[in-house]
Amino acid sequence: MSTKITFLGTGGGRFTTIYQIRATGGLYVESGAKIHIDPGPGALVQMHRLDMDPTKTDVIAISHCHTDHYTDGEILIEGITNGGTKRKGLLLGSKSVIEGVEGIGPGISKYHRGLVDKVVVMEPGYEVKFKRLKIEATKSFHNDPTTVGFRLHTPDGIISYMADTDYDDSLIDIHSNARVLILPVTRPLGAKIPFHLSTREAAKLVEEIKPEIAILTHFGLKMLNENPEYQADWIWKETGIRTIAAEDGMLVKIGKRIEIE
Repeated sequence: MSTKITFLGTGGGRFTTIYQIRATGGLYVESGAKIHIDPGPGALVQMHRLDMDPTKTDVIAISHCHTDHYTDGEILIEGITNGGTKRKGLLLGSKSVIEGVEGIGPGISKYHRGLVDKVVVMEPGYEVKFKRLKIEATKSFHNDPTTVGFRLHTPDGIISYMADTDYDDSLIDIHSNARVLILPVTRPLGAKIPFHLSTREAAKLVEEIKPEIAILTHFGLKMLNENPEYQADWIWKETGIRTIAAEDGMLVKIGKRIEIE
C-alpha cells in the first residue's frame, strides 16, 4: 500500500484566500494513519468534493496561526470526534495555534481542544509517533514566531512540508534526506517579500536538499499571475531535480516510484 498525498488546496496568502482563486484546504496524507495538514478555509468543502470522509481522519497538524492554515480546524475536529460524541484523534499545532502567543491565537478553542484524545504543542525537534508515522516538527522563519514545518517519516520515505518560511541556510540540513519536499512558494521570481519563499529561494533549497521530487504549493496572487508551472519548470532547469507546481485536487502516490494524478 503506497503513501498518498492529496492537495486539498494550493492557494495561500490573503487575496488568493479571500477570493478563493485557488482552494486553501491544505494537504491530506494517508500512510497507515490519515493526517490533515493546515486545513485552511474550505478544507471541509474540498473533502466533500473529493468524496473524502472527515470522520476517518486521525491527525490534524497545523503549522501556525494564520487564517489560511487553521480556519477549518475546529469543524474538522468535530468530524474526527463524530460531532464531539467520541473522544479520539490527535491535534498537533504550533504554540500560537494551541495556546496563543504575542497576541496571535489561539486558533483552536478550548472547547475543541477538549474533544480530541490528545493535544500536542509542537516545537522544532519535537517528535510524535502515531501508527506507522513519525511526525517531526521543524524550524521555520515566519512572522508567527512559533511556526513549525512537519517531516513525516513514512514506510515510503520522508515527506518534508516546509510550511511558511523565509530562506535560511539551516533549512537545508533540517530537511535533508526528504524523498518528497513540499515548499510553500508564495511569490515568483523577482518578487521577494519577507517571511516567505520566492521561486529563487526555493530553487536554492531544492538544489541543496536534493529530494526525489519537489512540489510547489501555497501560491499567492502574484505567483498565480506569473504562472506556477513556469516557476516550477525554472527550478527544474536550474537544479536538475524534478519540480512540479501542485494543482487543487492533485494526488501524489509514493511507492517504489512517485506518480502524479
